[in-house]
Amino acid sequence: MIARRHQVALALTVVLTAAAACQARDHRPGERPGRPAPAGARGFTLVASGDILPHTTVIDRARFDGGGVAYDFRPMLAGIAPVVSRADLALCHMETVYGANGDYTGYPAFKSPPEIAAAVAATGYDGCSTASNHSLDDGAAGVQRTLDALDAAGVRHAGTARTEAEGNSVTLLRAGPASVAHLAYTYDTNGYPLPPGQPWTVNLIDENRILADAKVARKAGADVVVVSLHWGTEWQDAPDDRQLTLARTLTASRTDGRPDIDLILGTHAHVPQAYEKVNGTWVVYGMGDQIAGEMFNHQGAQDARGNQSTVARFTFAPPARAGGRWKVRRAEFVPQMFDVDAGRVVDLNKALAQGAGVQGVRDRIKDVVLSRGAAKDGLVMGK
Repeated sequence: MIARRHQVALALTVVLTAAAACQARDHRPGERPGRPAPAGARGFTLVASGDILPHTTVIDRARFDGGGVAYDFRPMLAGIAPVVSRADLALCHMETVYGANGDYTGYPAFKSPPEIAAAVAATGYDGCSTASNHSLDDGAAGVQRTLDALDAAGVRHAGTARTEAEGNSVTLLRAGPASVAHLAYTYDTNGYPLPPGQPWTVNLIDENRILADAKVARKAGADVVVVSLHWGTEWQDAPDDRQLTLARTLTASRTDGRPDIDLILGTHAHVPQAYEKVNGTWVVYGMGDQIAGEMFNHQGAQDARGNQSTVARFTFAPPARAGGRWKVRRAEFVPQMFDVDAGRVVDLNKALAQGAGVQGVRDRIKDVVLSRGAAKDGLVMGK
């Protein structure tokens, strides 16, 4: 297993305000969050990836890889582990909730084996966004099992909650010398209502709530605020109007001249979408599905795009002065796909270098990612 790089257990409590019911948690004991970076401090690298969506065939593959007696998802993710594990901070998107005692299902109401949490940890991920349209597929019990399993694996989470206190808190993670807040929200829960008396179970997209949370996270000591959004129109390569409007609104918000949000990471559309710098802040409209079974589009046709995605990688540099913004000095994307026959995540650059016939897939992803002019702002394809 790859060593966990950023185990953080913390003891910070922030007084809640009625306007932004949000408290911070999880720093190392004795640290003072939000302290200015010391002179000469290094930057840090953050990577993030798209939807983990285990259909029945994916669950069956994990059972096969576990020798028929367990569920082992580690081989599925091994191909991208070198990219993930080298980052100072790595974030996944856990779209589904977990079942228990062999009661596991795929589409349309997902209940995934909890062993996937250990695989995410072994790959090198430090945290996952958990707010999605499938967050309530098994009600509050599914959320409970999911977060319990992630906790047991040492993987942090943002977007769903087991208690009101957890729902009214911000996840803070360590990335090298920086404190990073991770916030996560979803556009809907597929019509499943929030559990009675528990409106905090899943974070729903609301621009005022997001900005309030971001401001409180900054006051709590976050050097960098990252927002994960489960949004967009399925099977649409281009971001929709709501994505474009919300991205502009969120990235325009500033406090004392400093942006309230430093990075937006999108999921849900099942296909890779563009990266774009909006109001000086990078927005990834959609990273695509990192793990999924055979995907069928709205016309009922199998669509290989549903197994294509990117890993976003951003290298942040510390501010020149205390209280300044940590800026992205290098923006990259790594194209990947999920081989549904082999049941493996494939780094397309690496596969191409090894002679695999994947250049057409890689180039299609590249064209989509750069379709809104990100190259002129410095976005490059990484390795």
